[in-house]
Amino acid sequence: MDSFVVEIVTPIRVVNQEDVKYLRCPGIDGSFGVMKNHRNGVIALDVGEIKVETKDDVEWYATSGGFVEILDNKVELLLESVERSNEIDVKRASGALERASQRRKNTKEPIDNIRLEASLLRAVNRLRVSKK
Repeated sequence: MDSFVVEIVTPIRVVNQEDVKYLRCPGIDGSFGVMKNHRNGVIALDVGEIKVETKDDVEWYATSGGFVEILDNKVELLLESVERSNEIDVKRASGALERASQRRKNTKEPIDNIRLEASLLRAVNRLRVSKK
């Protein structure tokens, strides 16, 4: 089979390790795909969705960013945070989106706006991935 090993890791746990046919990740310069025999490299990841296709299934993950290392048909995703689509707490993500939206209306400081935009992006991403 044309597969390669993918390992998804956060600072607190190994989330997944399996043979994969195709991987799509949110790079900081746009989404990119990985297949067997991909060129080696290290790529920065942005907030977004990760698609993992195995022989039998497709899994979706929401991430807040990190790095991917591709080395000799092994791919390591080193992520700040990650959640499987079916594990996302939709109520919590909706609450985070609402709180960030409300705070954005009341803030005037540029640094606060940057933080709030990041919070909004993460919440919207989690809600989008939860529907997959």
